[in-house]
Amino acid sequence: MPIPRTTMVRSAARAAIAVLALAGLSACTSGSSATSGSSASSPSSSSGASSSGASSSAGTDGAGTAAIVPTASTLHWTSCPAQGSGTECASLQVPLNYADPAGRKISIALSMVPATAPRAQQQGVLLVNPGGPGAPGLSLASEVAQGLSPSVAADYDIVGFDTRGVGASVPALTCDPTFFSGVRPNYVPANAAAEQVLINRAKTYASDCEKRYGWLLPYLTSVNMARDLDQVREAFGVQKISYYAFSYGTYLGQVYGTMFPSRVRRMVLDSTVDPTGAWYADNIAQDYAFQARLEAFFAWIAKYDGTYHLGSTAARVQSAYYAARAHLEKDPISGASGPMIGEDELDDTYLVTGYIDAVWPSFALALSEYVNDGTTSGIVSQYQTYGAQSENEFAIYNAVECADVNWPRNWSKWQADTERVYKTAPFQAWDNAWFNAACAFWPVKGPSTPFKVNGAGLPPVLMLQGTLDPATPYAGAQDAHKLLPSARMVVVEGGGNHGQSLEYPPDTCVQNYLNSYLATGAVPEHPGLVNATCAPTADPTPGG
Repeated sequence: MPIPRTTMVRSAARAAIAVLALAGLSACTSGSSATSGSSASSPSSSSGASSSGASSSAGTDGAGTAAIVPTASTLHWTSCPAQGSGTECASLQVPLNYADPAGRKISIALSMVPATAPRAQQQGVLLVNPGGPGAPGLSLASEVAQGLSPSVAADYDIVGFDTRGVGASVPALTCDPTFFSGVRPNYVPANAAAEQVLINRAKTYASDCEKRYGWLLPYLTSVNMARDLDQVREAFGVQKISYYAFSYGTYLGQVYGTMFPSRVRRMVLDSTVDPTGAWYADNIAQDYAFQARLEAFFAWIAKYDGTYHLGSTAARVQSAYYAARAHLEKDPISGASGPMIGEDELDDTYLVTGYIDAVWPSFALALSEYVNDGTTSGIVSQYQTYGAQSENEFAIYNAVECADVNWPRNWSKWQADTERVYKTAPFQAWDNAWFNAACAFWPVKGPSTPFKVNGAGLPPVLMLQGTLDPATPYAGAQDAHKLLPSARMVVVEGGGNHGQSLEYPPDTCVQNYLNSYLATGAVPEHPGLVNATCAPTADPTPGG
């Protein structure tokens, strides 16, 4: 994903909302099953999860159960309830450099919610990825297990992972642990001197990454992450795996599917990255799409002016937001160790309103309280939940995208493009530029053109996409669709959430397509680029 915050924030939002939805409810699956066969060292316990409704005959897809259900795994699992109920964790060593497979090793952290269905009904390994690059994925296994139909979840060993350099994987890349400490310089430079401060900040970050982890940086690429996925498949001892991912994870899936098409059994791509725009052009496309989503949020607030008192038109609400931003530049909100939330931190926080509209009521209330009463607690709460940045995730984001493909090295191009975008899409224009600016000075130079995705040889692929998605815009997702001839896309017309599945409130139409596909391999049959449509979930209401 072109913006690191997008997947981190969206993942946090999805998890937080899921907690609200699941409060008071037991998990769909618990414990692990001796029939899983994922590892002889995996603890076994019984589970009451239902296994009805999944197709065991369709489950093998002609490959035979032995080809997809683990029987000779080399992975050793231990219980890790911190990653979710019934979750187990393991670590896998992989080559740092695949051109030297006997050389230096690094490790990939894995999580799993094991299958609980009878072995003859199981459908093998389902790898899941939340996006990024840089978003940790260990907790996603449990989230997917809870979000799928219980009968479908029971059939799969659902496996999350931290990609190389992320989170619990070793080493975890960090370049400057203090990079996000305190209030940062205004994203929107007031003059040339202010812009140079931010340029120097980007240069220094790139240099710090080289000083700390210069040996690692050349190998932090999407292609190597795809090779890591195949090492996971091999460690499970299966011929094929299934894959389900969001955001940047869809790009990783496209790369894996191009490199190893015969090893893919099923693939779900939710909110798909345009591989032809990696990564500079994709970022610019996002700027315009996020502007539209922010304006939709402002229009929603205006609709409920009697509740929020921020203005009866979107323009007035926008003015209130930017007045709050200007005030925070002069008088940041302080935390325990000093200034904590300035204008940049406000933008980072309110970016999440572009990802998922279920958070609109709480964000609107926080802005209303700050603007109308000077109350800061709501802004602080939203910042701590959604806006605070992880330097490890930011470091990996830059490392992967900067090395995947060579970025413009002439800052005058960045400046001219950003100024052009800022005229009509100011919300993310400079913010997005500075989040990627280290790539102009990165010590690793990637290929001159993006990785060429070719979906020939893939089995049927299910794509899920909202037409108003800001992080992976619809036009770009359709560009990806054209490169995947076996893919069928379910389009949520008017859907602005980034990620159409596993949401709260759920889109039942989308969930039905997802569960049916994972259960039987069925995809929509309508021809063309729009193979099925779903209506979006209703806009939230104040307090909803």
